[in-house]
Amino acid sequence: MTPSPRVLIVDDHALNIELARFVLEADGLAVDGAADAEQALACIARCRPDLVLMDIQMPGEDGLALTQRLKADPALRHIVVVAFTAFAMKGDEARMRQAGCDGYLSKPIEVSRFAGQVRGFLAGAP
Repeated sequence: MTPSPRVLIVDDHALNIELARFVLEADGLAVDGAADAEQALACIARCRPDLVLMDIQMPGEDGLALTQRLKADPALRHIVVVAFTAFAMKGDEARMRQAGCDGYLSKPIEVSRFAGQVRGFLAGAP
């Protein structure tokens, strides 16, 4: 039996992690959470996620800086990183992609579509 894809949700708001975790686990994905860049790096080393949902605005190291670190590391650059943010201003998506994000999902999530969107990124769909 093939293991479920593993998703790491990096967000400094616990409720965002819990809602996303609930929806994704109900769809059969394995989910971990991290509240900041330091926790995310520890979790990545331990659980080796297939995809990271990356909040952009966090205290300390922000999500774009952490994404750049992941994409600069040959051992980690294969991990799909999806910006997971409430930023929706013109040019924000381009800025996130320039930092190395493979895609973009806006918050708040649409519960009925969210798991399918994440699975689309796991399958390589933009």
